[in-house]
Amino acid sequence: MRLSWLSSSRAEDRFEKWFAERHRERVLSGETTPIGPCPDESFLRDLAGHSKRIELSDPRVDHAATCPTCMGKLLAFREEDHLRQRKLALSAVIATCVVIAVSLFLMARYGILRQPPPSNMASVSRTVDLSDAGTIRDKQQGQLQSVTLPRALVRVTIILPRFSPLGQYAVAVTRDRSGNGVVAQGSEAAFSSGDQEEISVDLDLRQANAGAYFLSTTHEQDQSSSYYPLEIK
Repeated sequence: MRLSWLSSSRAEDRFEKWFAERHRERVLSGETTPIGPCPDESFLRDLAGHSKRIELSDPRVDHAATCPTCMGKLLAFREEDHLRQRKLALSAVIATCVVIAVSLFLMARYGILRQPPPSNMASVSRTVDLSDAGTIRDKQQGQLQSVTLPRALVRVTIILPRFSPLGQYAVAVTRDRSGNGVVAQGSEAAFSSGDQEEISVDLDLRQANAGAYFLSTTHEQDQSSSYYPLEIK
């Protein structure tokens, strides 16, 4: 039932379009006789733009529909209106493309600025020897070895205290002995070098202010932490 209605509607549309084209051809060829004077161009422009201000009962509409001069102007004004709409649509597409391009550029730039430093960026190598520091854990007080690191991208090789177990270690620079205020951190597996265990990890201290901090090492298996006074210069 619905398909039948659609087919009927399309047939009616084709007929009305054909009838309108035939009527336009007759008007433009001078086969019709218009009644009354030609309306001004302002009215014809409104009529071409389907202005709601114009009533179909207005006698000027009947005149424009039968006058070859007015019909020619109507068709020209309608073509101008279609061309203007196409230009507006094209401008909107161009503006959208520009916005998308700028957004992608900013996103790419933002991402580049926020990405971690590439692996080939020059870093400062430092060795921190904690082999004689003992195994003072967590927040216990004791004589801890002082460590100094520069404000730079540092490749730190840490010689762990004697008898430290192998495994994965988290290394962090914090503002206090409770592990608060993490400035930089990394995680690597300890390896044996001769009779000692070491960790090599990258720490980005470029944004850190000079001053006193703590360097902590945490064995990830038993979560035991050791804290060492650190000075960043």
